[in-house]
Order: sequence, then structure tokens, then C-alpha cells
Amino acid sequence: MVSLGCPKALVDSERILTRLRAEGYAISPDYSGADAVVVNTCGFLDSAKAESLEAIGEALAENGRVIVTGCLGAEEAYIRGAHPSVLAVTGPHQYEQVMDAVHDAVPPAPDPKIDLIPPPKDGEGVRLTPRHYAYLKISEGCNHACRFCIIPQMRGRLVSRPAGAVLREAERLVNAGVKELLVISQDTSAYGVDIRHGVSPWRDADWRAHITDLARGLGTLGAWVRLHYIYPYPHVDELVPLMAEGLVLPYLDIPFQHAAPNVLRAMRRPANDAKVLERIRAWRAICPQITLRSTFIVGFPGETQADFDYLLEWLEEAQLDRVGCFQYEDVAGAAANELPGHVRDEVKQDRWERFMATAQRISAAKLAAKVGQRLDVIVDQVDAEGATCRTEGDAPEIDGNLYIDQGFEGLAPGQVVTVEVDEAGKYDLWGRLL
Repeated sequence: MVSLGCPKALVDSERILTRLRAEGYAISPDYSGADAVVVNTCGFLDSAKAESLEAIGEALAENGRVIVTGCLGAEEAYIRGAHPSVLAVTGPHQYEQVMDAVHDAVPPAPDPKIDLIPPPKDGEGVRLTPRHYAYLKISEGCNHACRFCIIPQMRGRLVSRPAGAVLREAERLVNAGVKELLVISQDTSAYGVDIRHGVSPWRDADWRAHITDLARGLGTLGAWVRLHYIYPYPHVDELVPLMAEGLVLPYLDIPFQHAAPNVLRAMRRPANDAKVLERIRAWRAICPQITLRSTFIVGFPGETQADFDYLLEWLEEAQLDRVGCFQYEDVAGAAANELPGHVRDEVKQDRWERFMATAQRISAAKLAAKVGQRLDVIVDQVDAEGATCRTEGDAPEIDGNLYIDQGFEGLAPGQVVTVEVDEAGKYDLWGRLL
């Protein structure tokens, strides 16, 4: 299995591998030992499409028998135009079609012992993350029509899982040793809208399919709970008191994308920037330790210099803790491609550099203010040189780390320990174990 793309695609890969394992298939660590290769692709940006095609080509060259799935699988003609010899192409989260393709390529050998084993429940299958954290996908698809995005075309409209099913999976994960649950979807704060926030049972009670109720339930499990991909609906304000109570981590991942009203309207995103700043101030008043992460796009069609300057001023006022930024690029099938006023590449590059310099300066100042503080951190990795950890404000692989380089020998991945911060960089911290 070759898995590309976002954490949501990683969960799809885990589910496919779990189904394969349940049917008696063994998973090869390399191309040469495999009877076939499944490539789970990403198709969101042209750069991601190119990476996916390269991965398919490598699998064909090394093995020759390749099944393609994932977001780029929604464009079968595009894939077969580059690689006509692939065995099958399926779209995102089409598990049954992937299994059918595997059966055709590598027919399963009947085994009465395996056939009698019931399929694993959610939370009991193969995981591709370290043992101490796991992604918990609560829904598929998205109901928004952002002009730069084609996710609704690839993954469809919002389809939420019942709250009871999500909570049972989370409970099984925690019982199996998971210390941190990372809640993901395309639009986490819209969870349950499509099923009218219907209720379902868990632990002798009925739980509503709503992100605040779900967060409260997850908070009873004793693990860190981190919320990703939160669209800034008004009811998101209800999550912050749960963070102040300690039920979920004080961490909000909100993709603001921009701040200038003109650009937000062109993107088809919420455009009340002043209200957002008021809400950020209110969140910090309720939960002073909250970490706010976001991503932005510079160079969107029609973005003027005044719009970009407005964005920088907004960023200075918002003082977000974790920030990523992308230069706009056309995506096949996206409505933004047809907008007037496309920004020249050299202008996009200049704006990206200025934006990241501003964000880096804010990050460095915020981290410097943590020197001398005592923080709880979760250990991700221990080697001969030290322990790599994360604070409550750092998600794996996308945010910074806290490093311990003395007295770390007794630590193990998944432990939560307390440190005193003694050094800060632009994105990372160093600390002393207490």
C-alpha cells in the first residue's frame, strides 16, 4: 500500500488494509514481495496530482500490477492517459470497489479458519500512525462551494457518522493504548447537519450528532482530543468552554484562508473579518491558553496589493499561533480558474515570502514568551540524542516540537510528562524534564 495525501486519506488506507488483513491477505513492506500494489492518491492540487502520477509510475515500474484509489481516482481518464496499464481505478472511500479489484488481481485463498473470524470493528484494525495517536474521521464530504476547492466533486456532500459509532470507535482506540485522538473530516464543525443531528446510543445514553456533544463525549475517555478543520460557524464558540474545562485540548484548527472581504467573497468564504477578530478575543478571554492554527491562500484571482496589505494587518492583530500559507494555483474543475485578475507568479511568491516572514515573527515571539513556563507534553519519539515531544498546542507532522536533550532515557512514546521550557526557536521549543 502506498498512501498519499491528507490524514483523511490515511484513514481510508487504514480501512482498506484492515479489510485486506481480515480476509487473510498479508501486507508486503516492499514492491518486490507484493502480488499487487494499491496506491491511494491525492488530487487536490496539480502538484499533488503530479506526485500521485509519479507514485503510480514507480509502482508500475517496480511491481507492474497496480490498483489506484483515492481522490485522483475520480479522474480515471486522467490516470489512464498517463498510465494505461493500471489494473483498476476507484474513487475516494470506495472500499468495496478496491476489494473487488484486489480479489480480481490476487484471488483470495479460501481458509476456513480465516473465514470464521468476524471482521474487525472500527478502532480495532490496522493503523498507519504511531501507536499513541490516531485519526478519528467523523464524516465524509463537504457542502461548501468554495471556488478554489474541488473536494465536494471528489468526495461528495457531507455524510456524517452516527455519534454513537464515533464514540465507540474512540473508546476502542483508547482501550488499545491510544493517548491522543485527532478528530478529522472535511468540515468538522458541520458534523451531523446532514442527519439533522440525530441521536444514537453510547454508554446507556443517547448522544446527538453535533460537534459540541461529540467533543464532550470524547472528553470523558481520558485521552488528548484535538479538533481539526473547524469551519468558523457561530456554534464553534461553544467548544471553547470545553477547552477551558480540560475536556478537549485548547487547540482550534480553523482554515480562515484570507481576511480581506473582497477576496473572501470571491472565494465564497465568510467575509466578516471584524467579527472574527472579536470572536478570537472572546475565545482567548475564556481560554487564555488556546492555540489557534490556520492556513491562508495568497495570490487568489483578483487579490490586489491593498487586499494583501489588509491580510498582513489582520494577521498582526489576530496574532495566530500556528500559520501555514499556500500560493494560489489553478485546480482542474475549480470555479476559481475562470475568475478574472489572475496574479502573476512573481507577485504571488513575493506575497508568500512577506506573509511567512510576518507569521514567523509572530510565532517566534509567542514561543519566546513560553520560556520559563511549565507545560505538559506528549512524547512522540525517543532516540540516542533525545526525546521529541509535542505540547497541547502542536499537532503531529504539521506544527512544531518540544525537544528534551537531557534526562530523557526513561521516556517512551505516548507518555505525557511535564517540562519547563528553557529555550525557544521560530517554531520549536526545548525543555527540561521535571
